[in-house]
Formats: sequence, structure tokens, C-alpha cells
Amino acid sequence: MIKRWINLQIELKMKKYLLLFLLAGVLGLSSCIKDPVDPYKQAEEQLAKDEVIIKKFIADNNIPALRDASGVYYQIIEPGSGSVNYTANTKITVQYKGKLLNGTVFDFSKDNQPFVFNLGDRIINGWKIGVPLIQKGGKIRLIIPSGYAYGSQAPGSIPGNSILDFDIEIVDIQ
Repeated sequence: MIKRWINLQIELKMKKYLLLFLLAGVLGLSSCIKDPVDPYKQAEEQLAKDEVIIKKFIADNNIPALRDASGVYYQIIEPGSGSVNYTANTKITVQYKGKLLNGTVFDFSKDNQPFVFNLGDRIINGWKIGVPLIQKGGKIRLIIPSGYAYGSQAPGSIPGNSILDFDIEIVDIQ
């Protein structure tokens, strides 16, 4: 009976040590796990940073731009003519030039090769917001926060989280 009692005490102590060991391991590992990243919070923070940069850029360059509710800034240079009600299937032909805010041109259309797309195509959201603000023959300048462009991705020569500055002219709408 004493032997059984001693074995029971040893077994209980071993279980305590095992439990303490497991608890220490769990606590140790949990300190290595980073908090999950909230993409919405990150997007809001980046938009706030972009907003400060865009406002300074507009002020420094005396650009009479307006702010869309989305955060995309635009300057309608020519409204164009017509009354197209844009949909995802609207076929649009444009001439454009895209720049970074430091003036570096990263893309442009050639005069004999305009860019043709449907508004629902895989174009950046800044274009989906800004292009419908004008009609055929219209010209617009879009200053697009990074979240409405390529976000943190870095396609080609465009660094991640870049604010983009586009000059766009609608050549045709179908």
C-alpha cells in the first residue's frame, strides 16, 4: 500500500512537470507568433499616408484637383461630349501617360496605338473611378492613391505603394 502511494505521488509529480513543461512551451511559442495582419487597417493607414503626399503634391504644383469620395483626385481638363452611361462592358479607347509623382514616366500609349479596354476589365480601380467622369474627347488628370493602383505590389518599374499620376484622353467610347 505504501509502495502504491509512493508510485501515485511520483506519477502526480511527473504529470505536474509535464504540464508545466507543455505550458512553458505553449507560452514560448505564442510569443513567436505575430499578430495577424488586418488588410483593411493596413489599407486605411496607407490611404492616410497617400492623402498627405497627394495634398502636398497638388499644393506644390498648383493643380486644381478635386477629391472623389474614394480618395482619387482628378482634374477635368476637358469634359468631352456625349452622354454615355458607363457600364462594365463599355469599350473605351484612350491615349494616356502614366507617371510617378517624381515625374518619372512608367507607361504611355503611342499615337498610332491607343489603349482599348472595357471598363470592367482588369484595369486599376483608379481608372474605373476616374474615366467615367468624362465623355468622348474628354481629358482628365487622375492622381491615384496606391490602394487604387497596385497597392504594395511592384509591377515593372513602379515601386510598391506608389501614387500614380495619369493624363488620359478618351478617343472613343462604344
